[in-house]
Amino acid sequence: MKTFQKIAIPVSIGVLGLMLLKSCSVGIPKGAAAVKNFNADKYLGKWYEIARFDYKFEKDMDNVTATYSQNPNGTIRVDNKGYNYVKKEWKESIGEAKFVKDKNEARLKVSFFKPVWAGYNVIDIDENYQYALVAGSSLKYLWILSRTKDIPESIRQRFLEKAKKIGYNTDELIWVRHN
Repeated sequence: MKTFQKIAIPVSIGVLGLMLLKSCSVGIPKGAAAVKNFNADKYLGKWYEIARFDYKFEKDMDNVTATYSQNPNGTIRVDNKGYNYVKKEWKESIGEAKFVKDKNEARLKVSFFKPVWAGYNVIDIDENYQYALVAGSSLKYLWILSRTKDIPESIRQRFLEKAKKIGYNTDELIWVRHN
C-alpha cells in the first residue's frame, strides 16, 4: 500500500499540474500575430461585442459589452456585461488582464478565476481604435468588437477574411444583438 501511495500522490499532483497548465493557455493561434505598436491607453474604454463563437460563459447573451480601465497596480480591469435573454437577467463578470510581454504588443492574458489565465490577443485594429479583432489562444475563441453597436461592412469583411486565413470557421460566428 505504501508503494502505491508513493506513486499515486506524485502522479496525481502531476496530472493536476498539467490540467492547470492546460487551462492557463495564453498562447496565440498559429498564423496569427498580435498588433505591434499597440497603444493600451487608446484601447481602454467601452467596447460592444459584435460577433463571437458560442462559448459556455456567454451562452444566450445579447447586449454584451466589455469595458477596460487601468487598475492602480498597472493591470487592466475587465468588466464584461451581457443580458441573458433566456433567463431574462443581466450578468456581469469582473476580471484582470496583464500583458504577456510588453505593452507595445497586443498579447495579453486575462483571468476571471485566478489562477486560471486565458489568451487575449488583439490581431487587428483600425488606426483610430474603433474596431478590433481579438483571438484567444486557439481557434475556439474569436471576438469582433466595436466602439459602437455596429460595424462598417468594409471592417467586417476585413476581419472575416483575416480570421479565415488563420483558420477560423467564421460561419460559426454568432452576431450579437444590441437592443
